[in-house]
Amino acid sequence: MKIPARGFTHAGKFHADDVFATALLQILRPDIKVTRGFVVPDGFDGIVYDIGDGMFDHHREPRQTRPNGVPYAAFGLLWRVLGPGLVGERQARLIDENFIQPLDLNDNTGEQNSLCDAIGFFNPTWDSADSADDRFFEAVAVAKQILSRQIEAANAVNRADEKVRAAYAASRDGIVVLPCYLPWKNGLYKTDALFVVYPSQRGGWSAQCVTDHRTKKPKLPFPASWAGQPQDVIEARSGLAGISFCHASRFLITAADKQTAVAACRLVLKYNGNNGKP
Repeated sequence: MKIPARGFTHAGKFHADDVFATALLQILRPDIKVTRGFVVPDGFDGIVYDIGDGMFDHHREPRQTRPNGVPYAAFGLLWRVLGPGLVGERQARLIDENFIQPLDLNDNTGEQNSLCDAIGFFNPTWDSADSADDRFFEAVAVAKQILSRQIEAANAVNRADEKVRAAYAASRDGIVVLPCYLPWKNGLYKTDALFVVYPSQRGGWSAQCVTDHRTKKPKLPFPASWAGQPQDVIEARSGLAGISFCHASRFLITAADKQTAVAACRLVLKYNGNNGKP
C-alpha cells in the first residue's frame, strides 16, 4: 500500500491508538502531513484513520475482530495492512499479538494498559492552555521511537534466523551452540532443541533452556539444587568448575567457557533434570 502525502485523524482527546497509528504512518512516510479535526473535509485526498467510517476506522458496525476475539482499533487495522511489508508475515503477527493487541483492546474496552496510560498523560489537563494538537505530536514522537525499535528488533530476528537454523542443523543431543549472541527463539520455535549455548553479553558463556511452545515452560530446566546458589555450591553439586550462576527459575546458567556450559547441559540430559548428580 502506498502511503499518501496527507493524513487525517480525529481531534480532541487522543489515545495510544491514534498516536501509534500516526507514528506508523510517519515511519513509512516521514514527510506525511497529518491534520486533526472532528469532520473529514469534503474531497480529502489522503489516508483517513480512526474517524470517517473508512477501512481504518474501528467505530463503524460491524466492527472487525481478530480470530481470538480481540477487536481491531485503528492502529491494528493499519498494521494488518502495513506491518508485513516492514517485518515479514511472522514478525508482523508476533508484534500484533504481543504489542498491538493490548493497545487495541484498551481503546475498544478500556482494559487497563500502562503504555496507554502513559500516552494519555500527554493530553492537556482540563485547565491547561496547551494545544491538544501540539501535545498529540509530542506523544507521536515518543510512540515513533518505541515502534521504530520494535521494527528494528523484529528485523534483527529475521537476520539472525539463518545463523540460528545453521547452528541447529549442526547441533547434537538437542544442544544448539551459537557462534555469537543471537535472538534465537524464532529460529528454534517448534524444534526439538533443548538448550542453547552462546557467548554471554556479560562475559563468559550462557546456556539457556528452550521453552516448550505449548506449555510455555522450559523443556528441561536446570537442577533445583543449583537454582539461585553461590558459585561454590553450584560447582560442588554439579562437579563442574566454572559454573558461576544458575537463575532461580532454572532456565539459565552462566559458565566460564563454552565447554563448561555444554558440559552442564549434558549433565542435565544424563540425569534428566534430576538435581544434578544422583
